[in-house]
Amino acid sequence: MNSMLLFISGPEIMVIMVIVVMVFGADKIPEIARGLGKGMRQVKDATNDIKKEIKDSSEKQKITTDSVTDTAKETTKGISDEFQRVKKDIDDLTGPIKRNL
Repeated sequence: MNSMLLFISGPEIMVIMVIVVMVFGADKIPEIARGLGKGMRQVKDATNDIKKEIKDSSEKQKITTDSVTDTAKETTKGISDEFQRVKKDIDDLTGPIKRNL
């Protein structure tokens, strides 16, 4: 199985690299790579900071996954109970009307 990055194969990557060397020159490529690395690091750090802020905020307000799960279960149970009540009412109403087909 061929692993392809964005549907680009080996020869196409080589052509792109030759064009990059011709446009920027061999001495500028390390600078460009360093800049890209720093940019990727900043994005990763920002993402980690956002995750930490969300976690700290949820801990501060004492929101845990257990309480969210319990609330979801209570809501689901309430909806299920209401659905069963409506179904029973409909069955009671249509019981004498139903025909066997």
